[in-house]
Amino acid sequence: MNGPIVINRRECLAAGAALACGLAIPNSSLAESHETLIQGKAEHVISIWLGGGMGQIDTFDPKGKGDPAKNLAGSYYESIETSVPGVRLCEHLKHLAPMMDQVTAVRTVHHDVIDEHAAATNRMHTGRMISGTVTYPSLGSLVAHERGAAAEGVPSYVLIGYPNITRGPGFLGARHSYLYLTDTSRGPAGLSRPASITLARQSRRESFLATLRRNAKVTSESRLLDYDDTIDQSLKLSGPEFNQVFQLDQEPADLRTRYGGEFGQRCLLSRRLVQRGVRFIEVSHNLNFLNGAGWDVHNEGILQQHKLIQELDTAVATLIDDLKEKRMLDKTLIVITTEFGRPPEFDSGGGRGHQGSAFTCVLAGGGLSHCGAWGETDELAKEAVSKPVSVPDFFATILAAAGIDYRKNLYAGDRPVPITDRGQPIAKLFG
Repeated sequence: MNGPIVINRRECLAAGAALACGLAIPNSSLAESHETLIQGKAEHVISIWLGGGMGQIDTFDPKGKGDPAKNLAGSYYESIETSVPGVRLCEHLKHLAPMMDQVTAVRTVHHDVIDEHAAATNRMHTGRMISGTVTYPSLGSLVAHERGAAAEGVPSYVLIGYPNITRGPGFLGARHSYLYLTDTSRGPAGLSRPASITLARQSRRESFLATLRRNAKVTSESRLLDYDDTIDQSLKLSGPEFNQVFQLDQEPADLRTRYGGEFGQRCLLSRRLVQRGVRFIEVSHNLNFLNGAGWDVHNEGILQQHKLIQELDTAVATLIDDLKEKRMLDKTLIVITTEFGRPPEFDSGGGRGHQGSAFTCVLAGGGLSHCGAWGETDELAKEAVSKPVSVPDFFATILAAAGIDYRKNLYAGDRPVPITDRGQPIAKLFG
Protein backbone atom coordinates (compact mmCIF):
# COMPACT_ATOMS: atom_id res chain seq x y z
CA MET A 1 0.00 0.00 0.00
CA ASN A 2 1.30 3.46 -0.84
CA GLY A 3 2.00 6.06 1.85
CA PRO A 4 -0.42 8.86 2.78
CA ILE A 5 -1.12 11.63 0.28
CA VAL A 6 0.11 15.00 1.53
CA ILE A 7 -1.73 18.13 0.42
CA ASN A 8 -0.85 21.62 1.59
CA ARG A 9 -3.28 24.25 2.83
CA ARG A 10 -3.42 26.17 -0.44
CA GLU A 11 -4.13 23.04 -2.48
CA CYS A 12 -6.86 22.05 -0.02
CA LEU A 13 -8.49 25.46 -0.26
CA ALA A 14 -8.24 25.46 -4.06
CA ALA A 15 -9.74 22.00 -4.33
CA GLY A 16 -12.54 22.93 -1.94
CA ALA A 17 -13.37 26.05 -3.95
CA ALA A 18 -13.47 24.01 -7.13
CA LEU A 19 -15.83 21.44 -5.66
CA ALA A 20 -18.08 24.11 -4.21
CA CYS A 21 -18.43 25.74 -7.63
CA GLY A 22 -18.65 22.48 -9.54
CA LEU A 23 -15.56 23.46 -11.54
CA ALA A 24 -12.17 21.91 -12.16
CA ILE A 25 -9.16 24.00 -11.21
CA PRO A 26 -6.70 24.13 -14.12
CA ASN A 27 -3.68 23.72 -11.84
CA SER A 28 -1.45 20.76 -12.63
CA SER A 29 -0.94 20.01 -8.92
CA LEU A 30 -4.67 19.50 -8.42
CA ALA A 31 -6.02 18.01 -11.63
CA GLU A 32 -4.57 16.12 -14.56
CA SER A 33 -4.97 18.06 -17.81
CA HIS A 34 -5.42 16.20 -21.07
CA GLU A 35 -4.24 19.25 -22.99
CA THR A 36 -0.56 19.84 -23.66
CA LEU A 37 0.71 23.09 -22.20
CA ILE A 38 1.41 25.54 -25.02
CA GLN A 39 4.58 27.56 -24.54
CA GLY A 40 6.20 30.06 -26.86
CA LYS A 41 9.69 31.50 -26.78
CA ALA A 42 9.14 35.26 -26.51
CA GLU A 43 11.34 36.91 -23.91
CA HIS A 44 9.73 40.34 -23.94
CA VAL A 45 6.35 41.98 -24.53
CA ILE A 46 5.74 45.46 -25.95
CA SER A 47 2.07 46.28 -25.41
CA ILE A 48 0.69 49.26 -27.34
CA TRP A 49 -2.44 50.71 -25.78
CA LEU A 50 -4.89 52.68 -27.94
CA GLY A 51 -6.89 54.53 -25.31
CA GLY A 52 -10.39 55.54 -26.37
CA GLY A 53 -11.43 52.57 -28.49
CA MET A 54 -9.90 51.86 -31.91
CA GLY A 55 -12.57 51.20 -34.53
CA GLN A 56 -11.87 47.78 -36.08
CA ILE A 57 -13.95 48.59 -39.17
CA ASP A 58 -11.75 51.61 -39.88
CA THR A 59 -8.40 49.86 -39.32
CA PHE A 60 -7.73 46.09 -39.21
CA ASP A 61 -11.16 44.71 -40.19
CA PRO A 62 -12.42 46.90 -43.04
CA LYS A 63 -15.75 46.24 -44.74
CA GLY A 64 -17.75 47.93 -47.49
CA LYS A 65 -17.56 51.71 -47.59
CA GLY A 66 -20.15 53.60 -45.57
CA ASP A 67 -21.33 57.19 -45.75
CA PRO A 68 -22.18 59.24 -42.64
CA ALA A 69 -23.99 61.87 -44.71
CA LYS A 70 -26.38 59.21 -46.03
CA ASN A 71 -26.49 57.34 -42.72
CA LEU A 72 -25.07 54.29 -44.54
CA ALA A 73 -23.21 51.91 -42.20
CA GLY A 74 -19.73 50.78 -43.21
CA SER A 75 -16.04 51.66 -43.21
CA TYR A 76 -14.95 55.28 -43.23
CA TYR A 77 -12.00 54.57 -45.55
CA GLU A 78 -11.13 52.46 -48.56
CA SER A 79 -9.26 49.17 -47.98
CA ILE A 80 -6.04 47.83 -49.49
CA GLU A 81 -4.54 44.40 -50.09
CA THR A 82 -1.78 43.00 -47.89
CA SER A 83 0.99 40.42 -48.16
CA VAL A 84 -1.53 37.77 -46.98
CA PRO A 85 -4.11 36.83 -49.64
CA GLY A 86 -7.65 37.64 -48.51
CA VAL A 87 -6.55 39.91 -45.66
CA ARG A 88 -7.25 43.59 -46.27
CA LEU A 89 -6.50 46.66 -44.16
CA CYS A 90 -7.57 50.28 -44.07
CA GLU A 91 -5.81 52.38 -46.72
CA HIS A 92 -3.99 54.32 -43.97
CA LEU A 93 -2.14 51.19 -42.80
CA LYS A 94 0.00 51.10 -45.93
CA HIS A 95 3.28 50.37 -44.11
CA LEU A 96 1.87 47.44 -42.16
CA ALA A 97 0.05 45.96 -45.16
CA PRO A 98 3.18 44.37 -46.69
CA MET A 99 4.17 43.02 -43.25
CA MET A 100 1.00 41.13 -42.41
CA ASP A 101 2.74 37.78 -42.81
CA GLN A 102 4.49 38.74 -39.56
CA VAL A 103 1.27 39.98 -37.92
CA THR A 104 -2.06 38.54 -36.78
CA ALA A 105 -5.07 40.82 -36.43
CA VAL A 106 -7.30 38.95 -33.97
CA ARG A 107 -10.64 40.24 -35.27
CA THR A 108 -13.06 38.47 -32.92
CA VAL A 109 -12.10 39.67 -29.45
CA HIS A 110 -15.23 40.45 -27.46
CA HIS A 111 -16.59 41.48 -24.06
CA ASP A 112 -19.74 43.07 -22.69
CA VAL A 113 -18.37 46.33 -21.26
CA ILE A 114 -19.16 49.23 -23.60
CA ASP A 115 -20.87 51.88 -21.50
CA GLU A 116 -17.86 53.14 -19.56
CA HIS A 117 -14.28 53.65 -20.73
CA ALA A 118 -12.63 53.09 -17.33
CA ALA A 119 -14.38 49.75 -16.78
CA ALA A 120 -13.50 48.57 -20.29
CA THR A 121 -9.90 49.72 -19.84
CA ASN A 122 -9.74 47.72 -16.63
CA ARG A 123 -11.14 44.67 -18.43
CA MET A 124 -8.52 44.88 -21.17
CA HIS A 125 -5.68 45.34 -18.68
CA THR A 126 -6.66 42.75 -16.07
CA GLY A 127 -8.81 40.39 -18.11
CA ARG A 128 -11.60 40.53 -15.52
CA MET A 129 -14.60 42.43 -14.26
CA ILE A 130 -13.95 44.95 -11.50
CA SER A 131 -14.37 43.27 -8.11
CA GLY A 132 -15.21 44.82 -4.78
CA THR A 133 -13.27 42.17 -2.87
CA VAL A 134 -10.00 41.85 -4.76
CA THR A 135 -7.86 44.09 -6.95
CA TYR A 136 -6.63 42.02 -9.87
CA PRO A 137 -3.17 42.47 -11.39
CA SER A 138 -2.64 43.91 -14.85
CA LEU A 139 -1.16 41.90 -17.70
CA GLY A 140 2.13 43.77 -17.26
CA SER A 141 2.31 42.83 -13.60
CA LEU A 142 1.43 39.21 -14.39
CA VAL A 143 4.37 38.98 -16.79
CA ALA A 144 6.63 40.80 -14.32
CA HIS A 145 5.59 38.42 -11.53
CA GLU A 146 6.09 35.27 -13.59
CA ARG A 147 9.26 36.17 -15.52
CA GLY A 148 10.97 38.99 -13.64
CA ALA A 149 13.46 41.26 -15.40
CA ALA A 150 15.65 39.73 -18.10
CA ALA A 151 18.78 41.44 -16.78
CA GLU A 152 20.22 42.77 -13.54
CA GLY A 153 19.66 46.37 -12.56
CA VAL A 154 16.51 47.00 -14.62
CA PRO A 155 12.80 47.00 -13.79
CA SER A 156 10.68 44.15 -15.09
CA TYR A 157 7.80 46.46 -16.13
CA VAL A 158 7.87 49.97 -17.60
CA LEU A 159 4.84 52.09 -18.45
CA ILE A 160 5.27 54.87 -21.01
CA GLY A 161 2.10 56.78 -20.23
CA TYR A 162 0.04 57.92 -17.25
CA PRO A 163 -0.16 55.59 -14.24
CA ASN A 164 -3.33 54.27 -12.64
CA ILE A 165 -4.58 51.25 -10.69
CA THR A 166 -5.75 49.44 -13.83
CA ARG A 167 -2.11 49.04 -14.91
CA GLY A 168 -0.92 48.06 -11.45
CA PRO A 169 0.02 44.86 -9.60
CA GLY A 170 -3.21 44.38 -7.65
CA PHE A 171 -2.90 41.63 -5.06
CA LEU A 172 0.59 40.70 -6.32
CA GLY A 173 2.08 43.64 -4.41
CA ALA A 174 4.16 46.73 -5.17
CA ARG A 175 7.30 44.85 -6.14
CA HIS A 176 5.52 43.78 -9.35
CA SER A 177 4.40 47.30 -10.26
CA TYR A 178 5.81 49.57 -12.97
CA LEU A 179 8.32 52.32 -13.45
CA TYR A 180 6.65 55.04 -15.52
CA LEU A 181 7.42 58.10 -17.58
CA THR A 182 5.19 60.41 -19.59
CA ASP A 183 7.75 62.26 -21.71
CA THR A 184 10.49 60.54 -23.70
CA SER A 185 12.63 63.70 -23.64
CA ARG A 186 12.99 63.50 -19.85
CA GLY A 187 12.84 59.92 -18.66
CA PRO A 188 11.29 58.92 -15.32
CA ALA A 189 11.22 61.99 -13.07
CA GLY A 190 11.68 59.93 -9.91
CA LEU A 191 15.03 58.58 -11.09
CA SER A 192 16.68 61.94 -11.71
CA ARG A 193 18.50 63.43 -8.73
CA PRO A 194 17.74 67.15 -8.29
CA ALA A 195 20.71 69.46 -8.85
CA SER A 196 20.61 70.45 -5.16
CA ILE A 197 21.30 66.85 -4.09
CA THR A 198 25.04 66.34 -4.45
CA LEU A 199 26.67 62.91 -4.43
CA ALA A 200 27.87 63.53 -0.87
CA ARG A 201 24.37 64.47 0.27
CA GLN A 202 22.90 61.40 -1.47
CA SER A 203 25.49 59.23 0.27
CA ARG A 204 24.55 60.66 3.68
CA ARG A 205 20.86 59.97 3.00
CA GLU A 206 21.59 56.36 2.11
CA SER A 207 23.67 56.02 5.26
CA PHE A 208 20.78 57.33 7.38
CA LEU A 209 18.42 54.88 5.66
CA ALA A 210 20.76 51.98 6.44
CA THR A 211 20.86 53.04 10.11
CA LEU A 212 17.07 53.20 10.30
CA ARG A 213 16.79 49.74 8.81
CA ARG A 214 19.30 48.25 11.24
CA ASN A 215 17.40 49.65 14.21
CA ALA A 216 13.91 48.79 12.96
CA LYS A 217 12.03 45.79 14.32
CA VAL A 218 11.84 42.72 12.10
CA THR A 219 8.54 42.66 10.23
CA SER A 220 6.61 40.18 8.12
CA GLU A 221 4.08 42.81 6.96
CA SER A 222 3.99 42.41 3.19
CA ARG A 223 3.26 46.07 2.48
CA LEU A 224 6.33 47.20 4.41
CA LEU A 225 8.51 44.58 2.74
CA ASP A 226 7.21 45.65 -0.68
CA TYR A 227 7.98 49.27 0.22
CA ASP A 228 11.54 48.33 1.18
CA ASP A 229 11.97 46.45 -2.09
CA THR A 230 10.72 49.48 -4.01
CA ILE A 231 13.26 51.74 -2.26
CA ASP A 232 16.09 49.33 -3.09
CA GLN A 233 15.04 49.12 -6.72
CA SER A 234 14.77 52.91 -7.01
CA LEU A 235 18.30 53.34 -5.67
CA LYS A 236 19.63 50.85 -8.22
CA LEU A 237 17.73 52.38 -11.13
CA SER A 238 18.72 55.97 -10.38
CA GLY A 239 22.32 55.29 -11.37
CA PRO A 240 23.77 56.42 -14.72
CA GLU A 241 24.00 52.90 -16.21
CA PHE A 242 20.25 52.31 -16.48
CA ASN A 243 19.37 55.93 -17.20
CA GLN A 244 21.36 55.83 -20.43
CA VAL A 245 18.51 53.81 -21.94
CA PHE A 246 16.38 56.98 -22.03
CA GLN A 247 18.92 58.94 -24.10
CA LEU A 248 17.26 58.58 -27.47
CA ASP A 249 19.74 60.97 -29.08
CA GLN A 250 22.19 58.05 -29.07
CA GLU A 251 20.13 56.54 -31.88
CA PRO A 252 20.81 57.42 -35.55
CA ALA A 253 18.90 60.53 -36.63
CA ASP A 254 17.40 58.80 -39.65
CA LEU A 255 15.99 56.00 -37.50
CA ARG A 256 14.41 58.48 -35.10
CA THR A 257 12.86 60.26 -38.08
CA ARG A 258 11.46 56.97 -39.41
CA TYR A 259 9.74 56.28 -36.09
CA GLY A 260 7.98 59.64 -36.21
CA GLY A 261 6.65 61.93 -33.46
CA GLU A 262 6.24 61.41 -29.73
CA PHE A 263 4.40 58.10 -30.09
CA GLY A 264 7.11 56.86 -32.46
CA GLN A 265 9.78 57.91 -29.96
CA ARG A 266 7.93 55.92 -27.29
CA CYS A 267 8.10 52.86 -29.55
CA LEU A 268 11.81 53.45 -30.12
CA LEU A 269 12.34 53.71 -26.38
CA SER A 270 10.46 50.46 -25.90
CA ARG A 271 12.97 48.75 -28.20
CA ARG A 272 15.86 50.19 -26.17
CA LEU A 273 14.21 48.99 -22.95
CA VAL A 274 13.85 45.49 -24.40
CA GLN A 275 17.55 45.53 -25.32
CA ARG A 276 18.40 46.53 -21.77
CA GLY A 277 16.39 43.62 -20.30
CA VAL A 278 12.99 45.04 -19.38
CA ARG A 279 10.44 42.25 -19.66
CA PHE A 280 7.17 44.15 -20.29
CA ILE A 281 6.64 47.66 -21.67
CA GLU A 282 3.30 49.36 -22.20
CA VAL A 283 3.29 52.23 -24.69
CA SER A 284 0.21 54.46 -24.58
CA HIS A 285 -1.05 56.04 -27.79
CA ASN A 286 -3.95 58.33 -26.97
CA LEU A 287 -2.50 61.64 -28.07
CA ASN A 288 -5.59 63.77 -28.34
CA PHE A 289 -3.92 66.73 -30.00
CA LEU A 290 -3.68 64.87 -33.32
CA ASN A 291 -7.43 64.82 -33.89
CA GLY A 292 -8.93 66.45 -30.80
CA ALA A 293 -10.50 63.24 -29.52
CA GLY A 294 -7.90 60.46 -29.59
CA TRP A 295 -9.38 57.07 -30.50
CA ASP A 296 -12.74 57.99 -28.95
CA VAL A 297 -14.17 59.19 -32.26
CA HIS A 298 -17.68 60.32 -31.46
CA ASN A 299 -19.05 63.10 -33.64
CA GLU A 300 -16.40 65.21 -35.38
CA GLY A 301 -13.52 63.33 -33.75
CA ILE A 302 -13.63 60.96 -36.71
CA LEU A 303 -12.69 63.67 -39.22
CA GLN A 304 -8.98 63.50 -38.30
CA GLN A 305 -8.94 59.86 -37.20
CA HIS A 306 -6.70 59.02 -40.16
CA LYS A 307 -3.86 60.97 -38.53
CA LEU A 308 -3.90 58.58 -35.56
CA ILE A 309 -4.04 55.57 -37.86
CA GLN A 310 -1.16 56.85 -39.96
CA GLU A 311 0.97 57.53 -36.89
CA LEU A 312 0.24 54.06 -35.53
CA ASP A 313 1.09 52.53 -38.91
CA THR A 314 4.41 54.35 -39.27
CA ALA A 315 5.64 53.70 -35.73
CA VAL A 316 4.63 50.04 -35.46
CA ALA A 317 5.96 49.15 -38.93
CA THR A 318 9.28 50.80 -38.02
CA LEU A 319 9.35 48.97 -34.69
CA ILE A 320 8.85 45.63 -36.45
CA ASP A 321 11.62 46.43 -38.96
CA ASP A 322 13.95 47.68 -36.23
CA LEU A 323 13.46 44.60 -34.04
CA LYS A 324 13.90 42.33 -37.05
CA GLU A 325 17.10 44.08 -38.12
CA LYS A 326 18.49 43.58 -34.61
CA ARG A 327 17.37 39.93 -34.56
CA MET A 328 14.98 40.60 -31.68
CA LEU A 329 11.58 40.26 -33.36
CA ASP A 330 11.15 36.55 -32.64
CA LYS A 331 11.98 37.21 -28.98
CA THR A 332 9.66 40.22 -28.66
CA LEU A 333 5.88 39.95 -28.82
CA ILE A 334 4.19 43.17 -29.95
CA VAL A 335 0.57 43.51 -28.78
CA ILE A 336 -1.90 46.22 -29.79
CA THR A 337 -5.00 46.51 -27.61
CA THR A 338 -7.85 48.93 -27.00
CA GLU A 339 -10.82 48.97 -24.63
CA PHE A 340 -13.49 48.16 -27.22
CA GLY A 341 -14.31 48.66 -30.89
CA ARG A 342 -16.68 50.87 -32.87
CA PRO A 343 -20.00 50.03 -34.55
CA PRO A 344 -20.42 50.36 -38.34
CA GLU A 345 -23.25 52.86 -37.92
CA PHE A 346 -22.49 56.57 -37.59
CA ASP A 347 -23.81 58.76 -34.79
CA SER A 348 -25.68 62.02 -35.35
CA GLY A 349 -22.40 63.93 -35.60
CA GLY A 350 -20.87 61.56 -38.14
CA GLY A 351 -18.67 59.68 -35.67
CA ARG A 352 -19.09 56.30 -34.00
CA GLY A 353 -20.25 54.91 -30.66
CA HIS A 354 -18.91 51.91 -28.70
CA GLN A 355 -18.97 48.21 -29.57
CA GLY A 356 -17.80 45.20 -27.54
CA SER A 357 -19.41 42.34 -29.49
CA ALA A 358 -16.45 42.12 -31.87
CA PHE A 359 -13.28 44.18 -32.12
CA THR A 360 -9.66 43.73 -33.15
CA CYS A 361 -6.49 43.32 -31.11
CA VAL A 362 -3.19 42.70 -32.87
CA LEU A 363 -0.19 40.43 -32.33
CA ALA A 364 3.16 40.68 -34.12
CA GLY A 365 6.53 38.97 -33.83
CA GLY A 366 7.16 36.94 -30.69
CA GLY A 367 8.03 33.78 -32.62
CA LEU A 368 4.37 33.07 -33.43
CA SER A 369 3.13 31.47 -36.67
CA HIS A 370 1.32 34.52 -37.98
CA CYS A 371 -1.53 34.34 -40.45
CA GLY A 372 -2.52 37.95 -41.16
CA ALA A 373 -5.91 37.66 -39.48
CA TRP A 374 -7.61 35.31 -37.03
CA GLY A 375 -11.37 34.94 -36.89
CA GLU A 376 -14.03 36.45 -39.09
CA THR A 377 -16.77 38.98 -38.45
CA ASP A 378 -20.00 39.56 -40.35
CA GLU A 379 -20.39 41.95 -43.28
CA LEU A 380 -20.39 44.96 -40.94
CA ALA A 381 -17.83 43.79 -38.33
CA LYS A 382 -20.50 43.71 -35.64
CA GLU A 383 -20.49 40.02 -34.66
CA ALA A 384 -18.01 37.16 -34.83
CA VAL A 385 -19.03 34.48 -37.32
CA SER A 386 -16.03 32.21 -36.72
CA LYS A 387 -13.30 31.68 -34.10
CA PRO A 388 -14.45 34.04 -31.32
CA VAL A 389 -11.72 35.00 -28.84
CA SER A 390 -12.63 36.01 -25.29
CA VAL A 391 -10.47 38.43 -23.33
CA PRO A 392 -9.17 35.54 -21.15
CA ASP A 393 -8.31 33.63 -24.35
CA PHE A 394 -6.38 36.62 -25.66
CA PHE A 395 -4.53 36.96 -22.34
CA ALA A 396 -3.75 33.23 -22.38
CA THR A 397 -2.27 33.62 -25.87
CA ILE A 398 0.03 36.41 -24.71
CA LEU A 399 1.13 34.54 -21.60
CA ALA A 400 1.71 31.34 -23.56
CA ALA A 401 3.80 33.25 -26.10
CA ALA A 402 5.92 34.55 -23.20
CA GLY A 403 6.45 31.03 -21.86
CA ILE A 404 4.09 31.46 -18.89
CA ASP A 405 1.72 28.73 -17.65
CA TYR A 406 -1.70 30.18 -18.46
CA ARG A 407 -3.42 27.34 -16.55
CA LYS A 408 -1.90 28.02 -13.15
CA ASN A 409 -3.40 29.65 -10.07
CA LEU A 410 -2.14 32.76 -8.34
CA TYR A 411 -3.18 33.55 -4.78
CA ALA A 412 -4.82 36.63 -3.30
CA GLY A 413 -3.94 35.72 0.27
CA ASP A 414 -5.21 32.14 0.48
CA ARG A 415 -7.74 32.60 -2.29
CA PRO A 416 -6.83 30.78 -5.55
CA VAL A 417 -7.21 32.99 -8.63
CA PRO A 418 -6.76 31.43 -12.10
CA ILE A 419 -4.15 33.53 -13.84
CA THR A 420 -6.23 34.09 -16.99
CA ASP A 421 -9.74 33.31 -15.75
CA ARG A 422 -9.36 29.94 -17.54
CA GLY A 423 -8.53 31.35 -20.96
CA GLN A 424 -7.20 29.11 -23.73
CA PRO A 425 -4.50 30.28 -26.19
CA ILE A 426 -5.03 30.41 -29.95
CA ALA A 427 -3.17 27.14 -30.47
CA LYS A 428 -2.65 27.47 -34.25
CA LEU A 429 -0.44 30.52 -33.72
CA PHE A 430 2.07 28.20 -32.05
CA GLY A 431 2.20 25.64 -34.87
